[in-house]
Amino acid sequence: MPNFRIIFGFLLVFLAGLLHAEKRPNILLVMVDDMGWSDLGCYGGEIDTPNVDSLAAGGLRFTRFYNNSVCGPTRASLLTGLYCQQTGHRGNHWNQPKDFSKCVLIPELLQAGGYHTAMVGKWQGRDLAVKRGFNRFFGPNCQGMISYWHPVVQNNFYLDDKPWKFTDDFFMTDAFNGHAVTFLEEAVAGKKPFFLYVGYVAPHWPLHAREKTIAPYRDRYRKKGWNDWRANRIEGQRKMGLLPDGAKPAPYPVNVPDWTKDKHKDWQAERMAVYAAQIANVDRGVGRMLDVLKKSGQLDDTLILFLSDNGAAPDGGFGPSNGGFGFSPSSPKTNWRRDKVVIRPGSGPQVMPGPHDTFAGYGLAWALTSNTPLRSTKLSSYEGGIRTPLIVHWPKVIKKGNGLTRQPGHVIDVMATCLDLADLKYPTKFQNRRPLPMEGKSLVPILHGQKRSGHEALAWANPRGRALIMGDWKIIRPADKLPWELYDLSSDSGETANLAKRQPERVKDMSARYETWRQRVGAR
Repeated sequence: MPNFRIIFGFLLVFLAGLLHAEKRPNILLVMVDDMGWSDLGCYGGEIDTPNVDSLAAGGLRFTRFYNNSVCGPTRASLLTGLYCQQTGHRGNHWNQPKDFSKCVLIPELLQAGGYHTAMVGKWQGRDLAVKRGFNRFFGPNCQGMISYWHPVVQNNFYLDDKPWKFTDDFFMTDAFNGHAVTFLEEAVAGKKPFFLYVGYVAPHWPLHAREKTIAPYRDRYRKKGWNDWRANRIEGQRKMGLLPDGAKPAPYPVNVPDWTKDKHKDWQAERMAVYAAQIANVDRGVGRMLDVLKKSGQLDDTLILFLSDNGAAPDGGFGPSNGGFGFSPSSPKTNWRRDKVVIRPGSGPQVMPGPHDTFAGYGLAWALTSNTPLRSTKLSSYEGGIRTPLIVHWPKVIKKGNGLTRQPGHVIDVMATCLDLADLKYPTKFQNRRPLPMEGKSLVPILHGQKRSGHEALAWANPRGRALIMGDWKIIRPADKLPWELYDLSSDSGETANLAKRQPERVKDMSARYETWRQRVGAR
């Protein structure tokens, strides 16, 4: 006779497992590279981003979400829930391979917990992504300069664990979009909840885009330059509530020329037009992913996170140049691209950015416009370097769209958020590794409209500065030999009024906390 109690017990466990799986949401994490805080339409920008904007219209925007100011360090923190220095990443290299022996990654824990995991895009680990928790992978093992149009010697593209053969019509962002859709279609057809991480390279330099994508923006930036677009963005941010009444935006530094006096407006406009086209191409990819989720009926059950890895990059100079990025008439670098095509060095009216044989950036003036209303750019510890837009979309939980939250968060919080949603615990031991204790805290209470118990302090050791934030107060030291500065971010988003001399005790206390943090995480 069968033991019906045992059978009934197994049945209850099985049914509980099914219910548990149904409760756990899918997670779609989309990260762009070097995009400024205000480039998206929903953050005040004039670039056409209707699909990303739709996520904000149905979800929640963070006004104070933080990164590590450089792409490699940000990705190290994002995947591990740790400060980048704890992962073995010093924090001052964009492409330093991560030594993940001291840590565990989000995909590893989710995969072990029953999720289907996949990644598309920029991977910078020492091991292949499929050996670190991803069931599927497409992208480059990115360790050097890039081309959107052609394979380069330093970067190998992989599909799962095999080298991928380039197609004749290859364009990197299009390839990422296509594989993201393929992986997503596979995931929604399966029975497991899924985690898909899409790590775009765009809009990171070089300025490469197809003519049909650039064309709609050309006149837009010839009619108005950086001064006018920055003013437009500030006005839009005030209307949206992103920039509180009375909050001070950062002014342009004195070395940024006025647009009206620039002698090469068509070229300057082209630089921003190509950059805008790169973001528009990402937005199209987001739209294609949303279509898959809608058609499968899984949009409501999918948490979508959209963010940037750091602030806009200032590379490219103010005026035309005969060189830059290592390319010059005397250094054609014929061994750089696999097809041996020579890059036309420099950028200017005679070498417009966009085509495959160019390599350019859009310069400080446009980068500061991209970061409106924040101060400085990528690499810096000012807000323009470390503050990212973050959009969260999850219809099952976030019922009221167009929301804003001023509660601070950090990329170290993504690990804790994923584990919270997946109902998994952070391990003390995993596959013969003993991961360091997680630094991040779950964002889930904020998604439910609650006040979370956030970080007492957040700190940075970046290439251009050290910083620590406690609540609305921030200290920053742009260089080690300079004194600490103090800002009240509640009323001074642009970090315009240094209050250090007025509040020396606060600076003393916060700088002591910074030193304690620095020693604890091993920051240099």
